[in-house]
Amino acid sequence: VQLQAYGGGLVQPGGSLRLSCVASGIISSINAMGWYRQALGEQREMVATITSGGSTNYADSVQGRFTISRDNAKNTVYLQMNSLEPEDAAVYYCYSNLRSRPWSSPIHYWGQGTLVTVSS
Repeated sequence: VQLQAYGGGLVQPGGSLRLSCVASGIISSINAMGWYRQALGEQREMVATITSGGSTNYADSVQGRFTISRDNAKNTVYLQMNSLEPEDAAVYYCYSNLRSRPWSSPIHYWGQGTLVTVSS
């Protein structure tokens, strides 16, 4: 199983970016998916998560600005980021909790990270 994240880049304060993360490989079912971020010198923190049923959870710092969604048919999770602030600059990591086989235990997988820079 691999997770590939896309969509990072440089954006001005107040701008928007959309991150995507695709899970590929032998996948039977996917439970939760989501995004974490890690700024330079900081610990990794949860940004947003979404369950297989579509329930979402956001960090207080991004509530109302970021929207997480998923396309189960494409094994893809998205993060729409609006009104970006310099404090949002970080490497964003996607994750997926999934089963490779119906009988296997769920395993947490991480993507490689995509850099988001917010600067004028």
